[in-house]
Amino acid sequence: MVQRFLATVVAIVVVLLTGCTATSGLQAFVDSYDGYEFLYPRGWVQVQVDGPADVVFHDIIQTTENVSVVVNSVSSTQSLEDLGSPEEVGDRLLRNIIAPSESGRSSALIGASSQKADGKTYYILEYAVTLPGDAQTARQRHNLSSITLSRGNVYTLSVSAPEERWPKVEDQFKAIVASFTVY
Repeated sequence: MVQRFLATVVAIVVVLLTGCTATSGLQAFVDSYDGYEFLYPRGWVQVQVDGPADVVFHDIIQTTENVSVVVNSVSSTQSLEDLGSPEEVGDRLLRNIIAPSESGRSSALIGASSQKADGKTYYILEYAVTLPGDAQTARQRHNLSSITLSRGNVYTLSVSAPEERWPKVEDQFKAIVASFTVY
């Protein structure tokens, strides 16, 4: 009787503690055709956008918080490392996609690292972006990305929020980036 009670108490504590992780409140998105999956926050909705994004979700209240995946083909590249180090790839991403010179945006690479999962290399990039405007109206954003290469394609998941929201969403966004899996 006491053992059964203790087992029940332990099970409840485990469930409660598990519910307090950064992945609580997240749900799965799976694209089996393109071969990737990731977690995104409950309450976010999928939206159609012009441009190269394969999929985009955003918060229904904080619509400037979003996650997207872009799939681009590459020629003759055998591995992510062939594209360069995390810092080199991050710099190219910033210069050519995030803040090209004609966009009026500026950006800075805050962090770049590499990790392996299921035999694939993923580059994790963190960067700050300043959207166009004068000193009074320019908006600051905080972005995280996970990039990998598979089957002749570069897969890039990016999650972004206004800088003032970053402290509230940082752990959750890091969990989203860590959940990105390409097969």
